[in-house]
Amino acid sequence: MPAGRELLVVRPGPLTTVQDLGRRGVAHLGVPRAGALDEPALHAANRLVGNEPGTAALETTLGGVALRAHGPVVVAVTGAPSAVRVNGRTAAWGAAVAVPDGALLEVGAATHGVRGYLAVAGGIAVPPVLGSRSADLLSGLGPAPLAAGDVLPVGPPPPLRPAPDLVPLPAPPTELVLRLRLGPRTDWFAPQSVARLARDHYRVAPASNRIALRTEGPPVGRAVGGELPSEGMVLGAVQIPPDGRPVVFLADHPTTGGYPVVGVVPPADLAAAAQARPGTPLRFVVLRFVALRG
Repeated sequence: MPAGRELLVVRPGPLTTVQDLGRRGVAHLGVPRAGALDEPALHAANRLVGNEPGTAALETTLGGVALRAHGPVVVAVTGAPSAVRVNGRTAAWGAAVAVPDGALLEVGAATHGVRGYLAVAGGIAVPPVLGSRSADLLSGLGPAPLAAGDVLPVGPPPPLRPAPDLVPLPAPPTELVLRLRLGPRTDWFAPQSVARLARDHYRVAPASNRIALRTEGPPVGRAVGGELPSEGMVLGAVQIPPDGRPVVFLADHPTTGGYPVVGVVPPADLAAAAQARPGTPLRFVVLRFVALRG
């Protein structure tokens, strides 16, 4: 394939960003992690086109994207299922697809789930910032969300290696089940409210975004008044703001926060959270109780 390949953004969709595995090891600088919300889907798309698992790709949100190839490219679309077309002809979703020079690649609206991943052989070669090409919507680091007319450079083709015909992925959830390791501020909440977390039913709120999955449902009652001094926050932390509705921190979460954290969702459960549409039923499964005082 020739050097200098690019993708011209014809239709950016509601929110399409460049994402890889994010910025690791810089939270002490106040820099969020960012990166793909559904890491298994990113890995799968990259594997289909022969890239390394964390190569930068495009993360779409609900509405898809349209791109024109400047130079021939090979792409794969995973994550939220959607129609894929090349010059108006139906192409495969979840498989490697050749896009000729000058062709229009269209990824349609998600039929299920929320976020799709479009990988191109060679990766999206925008300049890295602090070791990552990811767009961070909270801090503004990395490339801005795609806009019509943007030109995305494509990296050199990866070494030839056997490509899988199929990379299985779970379907977007019809019910989101999140495991919850209690602590470190469980003792800030009424014991009966903590016990109810495993029985109460919530729904994914429309206000959810890359920063956090917000919930609608019964408030978690506080046992301690006042607020904490700001303390470090981790991926999957479940904060309880003043309205009592749990907030699950995702990839663009702030590195500190002052609302108490009732527990933490393991990272393995967050890919499903990335694909849960507003209104999806949600419940927490409590794994163990840890109460730290002081």
